[in-house]
Amino acid sequence: MVKVREDYIENAGDENAIEQWLAKITAITNFDDIEKVRRACLTSMDIKAKAVEKDLVWALEHNSFKIGLEMAQILVELELDQNAIIAAILYRAVREGKVSIDVIRQDFGSEIAKLIEGVARMAAISSKHSPLKGSVLGQTQGQIDNVRKMLVTMIDDVRVVLIKLAERTCAIRAVKDASTEKRQRVAREVFDIYAPLAHRLGIGYIKWELEDLSFRYLHTSAYMKIAKLLDERRIDRESFVKRVTSKLELELENAHIHGSVEGRSKHIYSIWRKMRRKHLDFSEIYDIRAFRILVPSDQDCYAVLGVVHSLWRHIPYEFDDYIANPKENGYRSLHTAVIGPEGKVMEVQIRTKEMHEEAELGVCAHWRYKGTDVKSRSSGYEDKISWLRQVLEWQEEVGDASEIADQLSADVGADRIYVFTPNGHVVDLPTGATSVDFAYRVHTEVGHACRGAKVNGRIVPLTYSLRTGEQVQILTSNNPAPSRDWLNPSLGYLQTSRSRAKVIHWFKAQDRSQNIIDGRALLDDELKRLSIGDVSYKELTEQTHFNEPDDMFAAIGAGDSKPTHIAHVAQKLLQPKEQQLSLRLHEPKEGQANTGKKDDIHIKGVGRLLTNIANCCQPVPGDPITGYITVGRGVSIHRQDCMNLLQLEDMEPNRIIEVSWGGTEDTAYSVNIEIQAYDREGLLRDITIVLANEQTNVTGINSYSDQQENVATITIVMEVTNLEILGRVLAKIKQLPNIIDVRRKRNA
Repeated sequence: MVKVREDYIENAGDENAIEQWLAKITAITNFDDIEKVRRACLTSMDIKAKAVEKDLVWALEHNSFKIGLEMAQILVELELDQNAIIAAILYRAVREGKVSIDVIRQDFGSEIAKLIEGVARMAAISSKHSPLKGSVLGQTQGQIDNVRKMLVTMIDDVRVVLIKLAERTCAIRAVKDASTEKRQRVAREVFDIYAPLAHRLGIGYIKWELEDLSFRYLHTSAYMKIAKLLDERRIDRESFVKRVTSKLELELENAHIHGSVEGRSKHIYSIWRKMRRKHLDFSEIYDIRAFRILVPSDQDCYAVLGVVHSLWRHIPYEFDDYIANPKENGYRSLHTAVIGPEGKVMEVQIRTKEMHEEAELGVCAHWRYKGTDVKSRSSGYEDKISWLRQVLEWQEEVGDASEIADQLSADVGADRIYVFTPNGHVVDLPTGATSVDFAYRVHTEVGHACRGAKVNGRIVPLTYSLRTGEQVQILTSNNPAPSRDWLNPSLGYLQTSRSRAKVIHWFKAQDRSQNIIDGRALLDDELKRLSIGDVSYKELTEQTHFNEPDDMFAAIGAGDSKPTHIAHVAQKLLQPKEQQLSLRLHEPKEGQANTGKKDDIHIKGVGRLLTNIANCCQPVPGDPITGYITVGRGVSIHRQDCMNLLQLEDMEPNRIIEVSWGGTEDTAYSVNIEIQAYDREGLLRDITIVLANEQTNVTGINSYSDQQENVATITIVMEVTNLEILGRVLAKIKQLPNIIDVRRKRNA
């Protein structure tokens, strides 16, 4: 499961404990002034003692002293300097208002005070989770300014973000026994912001722990299942690792290569992500059995690769050379997969010790060389700081603090593709990137002017997903102007946040009056397509927190607001309150249970059966649940992370059924759509392909063709769970050739 590192400070509470902690810490680092560190520890301990005198309960729950030492311990392992470690020791006391920043500046110097102030400003990034108000994501100008200041501070001194990462690591470790709501709130922030930030800065040492812990609290059931499977195979895996390690060490010695070999633990979140991304079963994840080989030089890496491939058969398409083509965050290594002893598939990573240090410490391995090292080692630091500057540049263009979260997490963990310009230059993009993404990566103006693309000399749709090795030529117009359709995520023109930011910025720069006209037309078209009846724009403006309708239309026209989102609000306004929970599009299909009571159990596919709540885990409404068909007692309802249920799934998987709490948005509702199109061969086939790709269940189709007008009218009855899915399906059908109009049809 999650590895929590050794705790040096479990009983830290007096001067003797501080001395013991300092002794352990100084064994792995050298301080310039150990007395200054000791004084910071004593100051923090004294602040905590005064807090205990005033409010014992609060002080025990907010132990700034212990948390400060935990943060310092993490930074020592990241090899940060003395001032950063002192700032970490004192940070929580300042944040909780137990000591002023002026006192810290006077007692410990301006540099430490500036670090603490920078970390405090990073709290502004949490504003991305604020509710809707004032604009689409409720960002005030003050919040945006705070985020800009935070980014500037990160660029000026990256130690600020490293201290914040240490603080969030301590925070997510500490919520183990907290309420479910608090665990999920902290985990969501860590997963959305800080784990991607650690990845972008190349700090694998922190990234893995943040990902696994947040995954544990956000997807408990999936986490427990994988953890259980790993536990069951641990003894066999350890024995296998020992045999393979011995074999590799012997072969390295015979090849006169000085290197070390170790079994590498696979993190639970990365296992789950790979299972989801590649649609694999747990047994098909080859790198659960993984090895890492560290050698002195790049040349040795390739020599060891030859040794490994001579020992065991290499699996095609499972080799990655991140030394020749480093990842975007600077990661370098050779990855290969082979069929090892006993026919078991295993992964082998080969890298130098310097590459390993960079993979674990990332920017921490470079920051101390800034300004003093002009050799290659400093490039890693500059590359990562350059990325931070890009984030600041994009955010300045878009002006919305919520975009930062997208830019932090965009492409994290995704494979990269490498495509060529007509001149042979290599451009790297995330997997799934389109021709439009490529155009914006080449230059903003090329993106704006993009009207078509050729891949390997063949014209392709702008939604075509590029592949490694392809040569891309962008066809441009003389009047550069992006299409508003590009901002519709359902249509798949843009896959990267950078491209989307460029398009949004272009529309924002247009004349407000034109944005109002375009925005109103887009909203009217969306409401008509979804068959949402007459709605008061005044009421709609109030519900979406704009000052007047023109502001709402301008936001849609500029790309700040999505017409689909406004349509959702309009649907709510027109529905009775008792129907707003699930945004019903029609009455439930026959046989479905739907009383509207939160504590009802709905058994998918069969309607109502006798149910009972399992005593072993006693789930309550809101918990993720699964059903087990008992003998004579109906369906027993368990939490999805219940250990009894996990055992039952292994022993009797045919008795496990999918269930949900009544009134959830998973219920499917029938809806009729009407399509008008100029008749052509293959029209119905193309429409059904769209429906199949969207995994929409079709229950009826009726087609009529007017031979004189050559116009076909097609009525389709399908099942959807919400307006978002319906809007996406209608938008994709509208993009098909010869389509005149497509909209939802109200029943008589």
